[in-house]
Formats: sequence, C-alpha cells, structure tokens
Amino acid sequence: MRYNIFLLLDVGTFSALVDLLNMEIDNTAACSSAVRKPAISLADSTDLRVLLNIMYLMVETIQQDDPADRPEWKIIRETFRTELGSPLFNNEPVSVMLFGMVTKFCSGHAPHFPMKKVLLLLWKSILFTLGGFEQLQTIKVHKREELGLPPLPEDSIRVIRSMRAASPPASASDLIEQQQKRARREHKALIKQDNLDQFNEKDPYKADDSREDEDDNDDSDNSIEPETFPLERDEVMPPPIPHPPSERVSFPKGLPWAPKVREKDIENFLESSRSKFIGYTLGSDTDTVVGLPRPIHESIKTLKQHKYISIAEMQIAKEEDFQKTPLSGGEEEVEMCATELLYQGILPSLPQYMIALLKILLAAAPTSKAKTDSINILADVLPEEMPTTVLQSMKLGVDVNRHKEIIVKAISAILLLLLKHFKLNHIYQFEYMAQHLVFANCIPLILKFFNQNIMSYITAKNSISVLDFPYCVVHELPELTAESLEAGDNNQFCWRNLFSCINLLRILNKLTKWKHSRTMMLVVFKSAPILKRALKVKQAMMQLYVLKLLKVQTKYLGRQWRKSNMKTMSAIYQKVRHRLNDDWAYGNDLDARPWDFQAEECALRANIERFNSRRYDKSHSNPDFLPVDNCLQSVLGQRVDLPEDFQMNYDLWLEREVFSKPISWEELLQ
Repeated sequence: MRYNIFLLLDVGTFSALVDLLNMEIDNTAACSSAVRKPAISLADSTDLRVLLNIMYLMVETIQQDDPADRPEWKIIRETFRTELGSPLFNNEPVSVMLFGMVTKFCSGHAPHFPMKKVLLLLWKSILFTLGGFEQLQTIKVHKREELGLPPLPEDSIRVIRSMRAASPPASASDLIEQQQKRARREHKALIKQDNLDQFNEKDPYKADDSREDEDDNDDSDNSIEPETFPLERDEVMPPPIPHPPSERVSFPKGLPWAPKVREKDIENFLESSRSKFIGYTLGSDTDTVVGLPRPIHESIKTLKQHKYISIAEMQIAKEEDFQKTPLSGGEEEVEMCATELLYQGILPSLPQYMIALLKILLAAAPTSKAKTDSINILADVLPEEMPTTVLQSMKLGVDVNRHKEIIVKAISAILLLLLKHFKLNHIYQFEYMAQHLVFANCIPLILKFFNQNIMSYITAKNSISVLDFPYCVVHELPELTAESLEAGDNNQFCWRNLFSCINLLRILNKLTKWKHSRTMMLVVFKSAPILKRALKVKQAMMQLYVLKLLKVQTKYLGRQWRKSNMKTMSAIYQKVRHRLNDDWAYGNDLDARPWDFQAEECALRANIERFNSRRYDKSHSNPDFLPVDNCLQSVLGQRVDLPEDFQMNYDLWLEREVFSKPISWEELLQ
C-alpha cells in the first residue's frame, strides 16, 4: 500500500484528485438535486466518497513516518507536506478548500457531501502540514531559544505519560452501598460510620483482587487501571482481616510539575507588601526591596526563581510596540510557515468555519436530540434501501453510532490542533479563533456533551472489528450474526471516545485559561457536578484536564462545596501545576471579585482587530502613513482613463465646472 501510494504521488495523481474534487464541489446539478430530495442516501455521494477515500489514504499513509522509507520517498514526503500546506492547488491550501466544503454543507446548499470523510481528511491534512504534539513541543523549544527565553521546566508530554490515574471521589450513595455489602460479607458485623467523608472503602470501580505494585512506574498512558490516593486506603477504619504487604500506604515522591509565577504575580505581591510595611507603592518596579523585612526578601527571591515568561507575553509586547510606533518600528518579518499560510487562508471566513464545525459537533453529540432543524450528518451512512432483517438494522445501528463518534473525534482534533498551532504562531491568531468559538457557544456545547454517562460513552462498543480496515482486506470475512454483533469486541474501553473527551476538555481549558469572564461561564452553566462525574474515568490525562477546569472555578463555588469535596481538592493539589501566590482554593483573591466581564472581551476583541488589520489588511492601511508622490512631472505625466460618457459631455462639464465659476486668480496665486 505504501509503495503504491508513493508511486501515485510521484506521477502527480494528488493534484488530479484535487481538481476532480473541485469539479464535484462545483457540480451545481448534483447539489440542486440533493437539496430537492426528501431523503439523502449513500448513492448521492459515491463519486465524492471515492475521491475523498483515496486522498485520505494517501495523506494518512504518507504522514506516518517510517524509518525504513527509501531516501527518495523521504524527499517526496517532505515536498508533499510543503505542497499540501501552501497555496499550490487552486491558489489555497487544501485545508481551506475542505473548510469551504464544511460551510457549504452546513448552509444547506450541498446536503449530500460526505461530512465524516471531509472532516477526517481535513484533520489529517492539518496534522500532516502543521505537525502533531511532538512537533509542537519541538517548535515551542526552538521559539523560546530564538526569543532568548529560559528553557521549559519540563516536557509536558512525558510528565503526563508517567502520571497515574486516581480513584474518583465516591458519592455518598456509593459509600452507603459498599458499607452494606461489607457488613454482609463480614457476617453482619456492625461498623460505626462517623463521617462519610472519612470512610474510604476500596475503590468501587476496581476488581477485588487487583494487586497494585507501588513501584511500577511503567507508561500507564492509556491504561484505565486505577491507583487510589495515598493516605486514602482503609487506614481510617482497619478491617478485621490483615492487609497483604502490597497494600502499604504510599507517599507521593514529589509534585509532577515545577511551579510557575508570572511577572504580574510578583508585581502584585510587592505592591501589597510595600503598602503594608512602608505605606507607598512603586508601580511595576520589581527590584527595589528597600525597607521590606527579611522574609519578604526571601519570598521575592523564590518567586523570581520560578518566574515563567511565555512566548505569548513576548508577542503581545511586540505587537504593542508595532501599534505605538507604526513608522519607526520597521517592517515586521512574518515567517511564512504552514500555520501562517493556513491562518491567512481561513482568516476571511474563520467565524463561519467555527460555527459550521460546532453545528456538526452538536448534531453528532450523543446528548443531542434529533431535532428537525438540525443538520443531517448521516447522508454518507444511510443506505438507499432501509434494513429489512434484524441483523441489518443492528449493523446499521452500530454504524450510525460509530459514524457520529468519528465525527466528534475529527472535529475535536481539528479544533485542538488549530488552537495549539495558532497560539504558538501568534497569540492573537489563537485569541481570534478562541473568541469566535466562545461567541458560537462552544463552552455550553462541550459541557452539554459531558452531561451524559461518560463511563458508558467511553466503554461503548460501536465498532465491528472484522469490518474495520485493514482487517477486512487481509482476512476472510466471517459470517456476521446478531449474537456476534451484540457481543462486540473485547476491548475494555473505546480509545476513540476517550481521545474525543480528552480533546474537548483541552479545548475548554484553552478557552477559559486566564479569562475570568469565561471562567464565570463555567460557574454559571453549573459545570462542577458535570466535571466531577467525568473524574470517574480512571485515565490520568483526562483526570488532569478535568481537575484543571475545577481548579479555575473553585474560588467561585463557595466554602460548602470545597468542604464537601476535599478529595477532589487534594487531587487538584497533587496533579495540577501550582502557581505560587495563586489563591485558587480560598477565594480571597482580587480576581475573584465581580467586575465588568463584557469589557474584558471587548478589549481583547479590539486588540485582535488591530492586529489583523495591521498585519493582513493592506487595503485599509492609514492614508496618512502612505508615501505621497509630489513630483509635478510624474503626477501630470500619469495617464488617466476617462469614462466614455464623460468624453461625450466634455463641453458641458467645462461650461459648468470651469467657465461659469468665478475664479479669484489673486487669491489662487497668493
């Protein structure tokens, strides 16, 4: 397959496929007949599906780096990556053309477009041209070096890989149920329960005989085997049966993340210390420590040791300079990387693209009810003939659910990749996309997605493994029966759905980080109980992003919530990075006070618009700053084409505008 794909690429098949796809997109006859049809089926999109399939297989196979590739293949691969991300085909990157298909589908002009395949190809094109998370980390390290910033304190991908999942905080009903079971098991021995919060039965989601090796430090990235919190085993009420030696209390070896401090935090700390001890303030001076007591000196020293300057802060400062000094600041050198080319391609219609993606995400979410006005995303899964047997309808049911899951997976990956790449390329590109996602109600949409039984979503078995590619090509197809379909595969969980959930949580984190107005949206939409339920999934990475979202809103949730969720609070303390001086747990913070949230978004929007018009809108640049031609000969020597009707009525114009108007030559000469 790899050999054939490189062969096809070498003879220029991909550009032919792009041309054919363009013809299909512009095929008005197919579009108008699909719009008129009451029910659209697979038959309406056969040609489109074949083209997209070939393109997807080509992009997906080539983007996987194989060390065994020949040297000429490696050259072809790099050339293809560059061509795919540059405006070579059709004067725009391929991703922009696919975004156009998404909006055309959502507007109702082309309901026969096979959206699942379009989104998958879009995702893989972005992944290949811009790079995945490993490449992002490399770009980030390189950019920090260029800007003269200190290296990153740790590699976040590695840290998360070595994290272990924690047991979810059990609810009161779970605890009572376990207590009853335990009482029965121990010959009805009565157990006094002083406090539900203290009573910690072994994890209810875990098999009884699971033996945990405390020192097992293997890569538990994709395992959902749990690890209970240290100090939260059965030591509160020792049972009569002695524990095996492996159940010893384990203490954490240290926190996983190095703490960080922003420049603003140091300034705030110094301001409050100065006003407290000396009675005056010095603005943004962070070096003068005259008159402050010794412990404050040590605090400042510790804060400065952990000071972290992000690439975004540098970019914002640079942008402010460009805005202040448009002439003396000089020309900005914009590196034309794949991310920059993609941003320039999608900039004119970015709001429409975001709305279209979220519309499809809403239609594919398992919590969505089938409304008549929502878009039909099943055009490329429903057959012409509806199923007649039980087996056929079961197969179609699995297929429809799988189809929706894949769409959610693709959209979540597209959004997260774009947000991360834009943030690295320029903070205001990221903010522009993020703001349009927020305006299109992305925050409540993701919370709505999580407002379901996440455990059953992550353990859903909506795939028929014998029909999956490449299994179906390599093996003989066994006979499918209703029983074998019902049994499903023997996987513990559905990796696809876990991937989607983690991506959506990360998108939510990206949208709300450092934005008080958006954090308040999390509080207003009552996200805490929804997120707490998501902690039941014992996967370290997913838990980390849930805990991050709970951490930002803890100070707004009130004392009672914190009191009754101490287990969650200790999990946040253990797993999430500490910001020194961040009063996240108590809410005595200045930032926790209500203020005009709309003003915050408006100021951000104004900054984004200034950035976009300065960098990309060359037509509306300030006329005062444009060079002026004031040489008489060249001005008079310019040829001016006059319209025909003016030439016909030239005498009239002369009479009206020149001869009949009195001219005071003295004034003119003076």
